[in-house]
Amino acid sequence: MIVVTTNDLPGFRVVKHLGVVRGLSVRSRSVIGNIGAAVQIFFGGNITLYTKLAEVARQEAYDELMAHAEAMGANAVLAMRYDANEMASAVTEVLAYGTAVVVEPVA
Repeated sequence: MIVVTTNDLPGFRVVKHLGVVRGLSVRSRSVIGNIGAAVQIFFGGNITLYTKLAEVARQEAYDELMAHAEAMGANAVLAMRYDANEMASAVTEVLAYGTAVVVEPVA
């Protein structure tokens, strides 16, 4: 599966548009994780507990996007993007989305 953030794929021709695909992850830290992050916030710098939370949420959303595209029969996703929102205190929603397509190499 080829995934790009561009609207086209040099060297390939889009032969079929399958539609929008997405993957969603909603994550939160545990109470203990939030306490650990609060300690990191007190001392400043990179809040590694929240960095890990964000990375896990992005990876889950990306994996869901890939599964959705594969289920539709795509071999590529164009214009892939992430969007993230805080749904509640320490609860983050991450959405990965793009356009599922079938591509073939240009001869």
